[in-house]
Formats: sequence, structure tokens, C-alpha cells
Amino acid sequence: MSKPAIKKVVLAYSGGLDTSIILKWLQTEYGAEVITFTADLGQGEELEPARAKALAAGVKPENIFIEDVREEFVRDFVFPMFRANTVYEGQYLLGTSIARPLIAQKQIEIARKMGADAVSHGSTGKGNDQVRYEVAYYALEPDIHVIAPWREWDFKSREALLEFAEQHQIQIAKDKRGEAPFSVDANLLHSSSEGKVLEDPAVEAPEFVYMRTIAPEDAPDKATVFTMDFEKGDPTAIDGVKMSPATLLTKLNELGYANGVGRLDLVENRYVGMKSRGVYETPGGTILLAAHRGIESITLDRGSMHLKDELMPRYAELIYNGFWFTPEREMLQAAIDHSQAMVNGQVTVKLYKGNTTIIGRTSPYSLYDQDLVTFEEGKVAYDHNDASGFIKLNALRLRVAAKRDKRVKG
Repeated sequence: MSKPAIKKVVLAYSGGLDTSIILKWLQTEYGAEVITFTADLGQGEELEPARAKALAAGVKPENIFIEDVREEFVRDFVFPMFRANTVYEGQYLLGTSIARPLIAQKQIEIARKMGADAVSHGSTGKGNDQVRYEVAYYALEPDIHVIAPWREWDFKSREALLEFAEQHQIQIAKDKRGEAPFSVDANLLHSSSEGKVLEDPAVEAPEFVYMRTIAPEDAPDKATVFTMDFEKGDPTAIDGVKMSPATLLTKLNELGYANGVGRLDLVENRYVGMKSRGVYETPGGTILLAAHRGIESITLDRGSMHLKDELMPRYAELIYNGFWFTPEREMLQAAIDHSQAMVNGQVTVKLYKGNTTIIGRTSPYSLYDQDLVTFEEGKVAYDHNDASGFIKLNALRLRVAAKRDKRVKG
């Protein structure tokens, strides 16, 4: 099948070997003018080398976009997700998943600005990211052409990729000439490591895999205690110091790192159908989740809390599978955000050797009534005898069924 005529393509470009090869491949196979987009999501890497590599590959200076999106990432994607206490399959805090819609959104914005007729990414045909990127592309720009090189090109091995790189004078780091021990994806929320030394789920991950946390057993013998303020479900301050979203998450990452908080060794179910093993580190996110649930525990009533917990797995699945820009996700977000109107106050957090504990909660909107729960007499108008009718009414259907069963059995 002949390739469609593509004039301009916006590539999600990291400057690494794979996307550098993709850049050249797009130029040679499609004859297209390539526009690169590199996002600073807080991955902790210097991004200017990506500009130099793109220039060396023949990309025009005006076609190179490098943008610091850390604040937008945390404010518009991470925080809304954490308002829902989002966890996939009971453990994963969706650090990779939540970054993809933002990258896709920026690519589409650049495509519109530059008159590009296609977008491209470096995700493989086995993973979830290809779905996340492409569903987002189509949701935002339904007629955009998507180029997925890993599903199109004829390279059959890593060696073939390296040969193409050498042929086109693409710089190859020395450690890329051999087999990389594992692959890494990182942003301000987390880091994820997969493949190679991690492929056998029966074997413990080596310590060198971990980048965002020290080992819990090496953490200080003294606990770290601090406060976190919330407004409408979002964290706003640590120890009384107001911070921007990205600055606050950075601070939580530092606290989590020093106390060995946020490690996860997980076998998960990918959307494309296979199971995969990954090692994830989400130090700040792990603390944020515990703190948010802590402030909700005194500001949300039982019905709201339980309904949120029922909706959360569906919301998590939508994010994991790549359906951020969908009506159903927006509907759930509206309900979640409505529940957060009075989720204001302060929690006290204790970190100790990998553990996060909430040891204090206070709010001007607290529903906690000490007079109601106290064991002391004479404090409140709670009549213990009211419980009798409450219990009998709740047990009525069970009593009716038990009498029937007894009658049927004779």
C-alpha cells in the first residue's frame, strides 16, 4: 500500500535514539517536513540537547518546539485525577497514563498553528501509549492523519534500527549499542521502568532500577512530619507555605524520596490484552493520595465518599485506556469536582521508612462531631434506643426470607 502524501508532520520528540530514528524515517519514507515537539513534564532531563539533535537532523529552527508544561500538567491533569483518588487495579497511580493526553493536545495545537496534516509518536505496537496518543489525536482533530512508525516500518530487530541510525549519522550513545537493561519513562508525577531485567515477575527488581526513592530500609530512623493544606480538593500549601501545583508536587517528591515512599512492583493488565510487569515510583503522588483521603474523611459525607469510591475504578480505567478527552470522563469529572466544594482544610502527615500515615485532620467544614461519637455521657442528643428500630427495619427483609426458608424446609 502506497503511503499517503504528507506535507508536514508533528512528532512527539524526546531526542532519544528511537524518536531520532523516527524523525529521519519520516523524512526519508514520507518526504515530509518534520516539526518536533518536546515537552518538559518534569522528567529531570536537560531538553536543549533535543533541539541540537533536531537541528542536526535537518529540522528548521522554527519547526522545533520545546515547552515547559509542568504547571499545566499538574494543575489540569494530575490534580483533577487525584480529586477522584484514582488508582488503577488497586495500586497504580497512572503516572504515565495521565501525561499522554497533554502531549497529544500540544501536538494538535502545533499542527493547527503550523498547518501540519499529520502527527506521529514513538510508541510501540504492543503497549498502551499508542492507544492513548491516537484516541486523543482523533478526539481533538478527527481528520488528522496519524503515523505510527513502529506499526509501519520494516525494522525487525534492534540491530536493524542501529544500522539505520549509523547509515544516517544519527548519534548513538555507547550504552545503546548493547541491550539496555530496562526502559524508563518519567515525569513530575512518577517514573516507570519496564522490560529486560524486569520481565520475569518472579525475580525481585534490582536496586539500581529505582531512581525516585531511596530504599525504605535506608530511610532515616526519625519520622518526617508536616502539614498539607487543601482548597476544593487540591493541595495548596506545605507547612503553611503556599506553592504552585508543580512546585508543591516537587516538594512532595523530595519528601517521599528521602523517606523511601512510593515504590510499586506491579503486574498489570494492559489495555491491548497482555500482562506486563513494571516498577513504578510515585513518591509525591503516594503522599498526595493519602493526604487527600485524609481531608475527605472529615469533609465528605458517607454517601458522597462511597459513591466516589464506586465511580473511581471506572474513571481510572478511562485514564489508563486513553479516554481522557471523552464525554464520559468529563461527566465523571464534573461529579467528582462537585463533591470537592468543601474539601478544604489541613492534614498532618507522617512519613517513616516507606510508610505514609495521616495523623491529624482539621477543617472549617468538618462533619466530624465529637459530641456524637464520644463515650462520655450527657454530651449529646443521641438516643441509643433509636438504634433498635433502625436495626429491625434493616433486618426486616432478612427475617422475612428466613421465615420463608424455614417454612419451605418444613
